[in-house]
Amino acid sequence: MKDIEGLEEIKVFVDDFYQKVREDDFIGPIFMNAITDWGPHLEQMYKFWNAALFGVPGFRGNPFAKHAPLGIIPAHFDRWLVLFDETIDSKFEGIMADDAKNRAQLMATMFMKRLATLGGDDKKVIY
Repeated sequence: MKDIEGLEEIKVFVDDFYQKVREDDFIGPIFMNAITDWGPHLEQMYKFWNAALFGVPGFRGNPFAKHAPLGIIPAHFDRWLVLFDETIDSKFEGIMADDAKNRAQLMATMFMKRLATLGGDDKKVIY
């Protein structure tokens, strides 16, 4: 296996990860009820991870406000992380693969704190 080297590998893991998410009995329904057109969401995720891992500009958005009304609880993030780590580990190994998993863990922790602050209100803007 090789490491995550750029956008092509990001597309591979994002596509595989969100396929697992859609098929998951626990978190799948949350995503399937919130996303009707997966194309734009996946494009945003490619940009997000490209910015997170490689500092490439292009991601814009307020993911906290988007997720606020979804009723996400810590157990959902636990499952999200299991699926994310499984996806990375099945395709990649190396410094960037480990970095992706570490960043996912940090993001999950930060998301839960910020979503708790939003209290389900998607009109609040928190940066």
